[in-house]
This record gives sequence, C-alpha cells and structure tokens, in this order.
Amino acid sequence: MSPENQSSVSEFLLLGLPIRPEQQAVFFALFLGMYLTTVLGNLLIILLIRLDSHLHTPMYFFLSYLALTDISFSSVTVPKMLMDMRTKYKSILYEECISQMYFFIFFTDLDSFLITLMACDRYVAICHPLHYTVIMREELCVFLVAVSWILSCASSLSHTLLLTRLSFCAANTIPHVFCDLAALLKLSCSDIFLNELVMFTVGVVVITLPFMCILVSYGYIGATILRVPSTKGIHKALSTCGSHLSVVSLYYGSIFGQYLFPTVSSSIDKDVIVALMYTVVTPMLNPFIYSLRNRDMKEALGKLFSRATFFSW
Repeated sequence: MSPENQSSVSEFLLLGLPIRPEQQAVFFALFLGMYLTTVLGNLLIILLIRLDSHLHTPMYFFLSYLALTDISFSSVTVPKMLMDMRTKYKSILYEECISQMYFFIFFTDLDSFLITLMACDRYVAICHPLHYTVIMREELCVFLVAVSWILSCASSLSHTLLLTRLSFCAANTIPHVFCDLAALLKLSCSDIFLNELVMFTVGVVVITLPFMCILVSYGYIGATILRVPSTKGIHKALSTCGSHLSVVSLYYGSIFGQYLFPTVSSSIDKDVIVALMYTVVTPMLNPFIYSLRNRDMKEALGKLFSRATFFSW
C-alpha cells in the first residue's frame, strides 16, 4: 500500500463484550466481583505462604509467584474492561494498547513457565523423594523463577518491537475486550509474515514445550505411583498433584481451545469468551483450587482464622 493511503493511528476502539446495553450493569457487577475475588484470593495465598513456616517449600514458593502473576495478569485487562463498560466511547491510546499487549503476553508466558516449574517440582518430590531437598535447593528455585521472568520478558518484548514497526490503516476497531496481538495484526496494512513466524516460534517455546514437559513429568509420576505398593502412598501422591492438575487443565484447556481449533477461533464472540476464561475465570479459581483441594493450605488457613479469632477476643 502506498504511503498516501496509510494513516497513523493514535488510538484504537475496543468493541468489548458482545452484550446488550441493558445488560451492562449486570455484567459490570459480575466481573467486578470476579476481579476482587481474584485479587483478594491470591493475596490470601501469598499471605498464608508467607506466615506459615510449613509452607516454606519449593512447591509453595512457586505457588506464591503464580498467585502474584495471576493478580497482575487480571489487572492488565479487567480494570480497563470494567471502565469501558461504564463509558460510551471505548477508546485506548496507541501507546496504552501496546503496553497492555506487552504485559498481557508477559504474564501469560510467565504463568506457563511457573505451572511447568510446579510440575517439575512434583516430579522430583514423588519420583526422587530421597534427593528432593538436595535437588530443589532455594538457590535453584530462585534461579528458575528468574529465568522464567527473563524468557517471558524476551518473548513479550520481541512481539512488541515487531508490532511497533507495522503501519495501521484507517480501520482501528479491535473486536475484543483488550489489545490482543492477533487482533492487532489483522488491522495492520504492512506485511505481517515475520510477526506470524515469530508468533508461531515463540508460541512453541513458551506454550507447547512447557506443556509437553508437564505431560512427561506426570507420565513419570503416574509410573511411579503404580509401583507404590500401598494405597496410602498413592493417595498422598494424588493429593499433592490434584490441585496442580486442575490448574493445568484450566490454563492450557482455555489457551488450546482458542488457538488450536479454528472453528472456535473464527467466531469473534467465542474468541472473546475463551479469552475471558483464562484472563478472568482461571486466575479467580486458582485460590479456591489450592485452598479447597490442598490439605496444607487448608491447615494454614485454619491457623490463620484461629489466630484472628484469638486476637479479636
């Protein structure tokens, strides 16, 4: 396209949720409640891990960072979405849109890496219990989290820098609730081959490979459980993995549902709904999964309530 037919875009228009105007108030209250639940629930997990010395283990070290990531993940998109539901002109500046996309990709990738680290931790704990404390040292855990942050930053930065080189035509309407990378690429007038190539390559590294690592880890865990002669040993192993498996199913199920099935992805409304699953619903459910299905977290929560009741008297 010739330069005279191009125009620089200073802002984008987010279409938001595919709901009628009279339903705005109901959905605003619903998503506000879900967002507050996400923030308070994950803050509670961080507080419990911080206060209870029994939770100062590698598994809960990774869980505390996952809870912090979930708070940040939701905070990137939900407040703007709520604000747009109360205004008529749902615009977002170009710079704000690029920033939102950067942090959305960053926390999405970081979530994937942290969930994978938790699977590897369960593999070492169940398959190599005698060497667990030697392998999963504090220094190694800090190093793994730092590497996850660096890789996530590199991933989101690569997408952001490649996007900023593109030109956008007069069309500036994004059929989404936030600045999604795929939606932005569709608005561009430039050649997006390199962007799509990097999108596919980085997606394999930060989503597919971690998922394969989780599958391999649980394959070994399953083989080890089958060799355990006692029912007690099997129950203990399953109790430590049940919560994590639920989180893995929610997170990767939502992502694969959006990006691996074209019949779903071709529908704008369904695309938005699936995106809301892993940006709003999954971060909100994680605290409930780890508090209701995890014995250690339930005990820590009981201690906290007992302490609060004691001081209130």
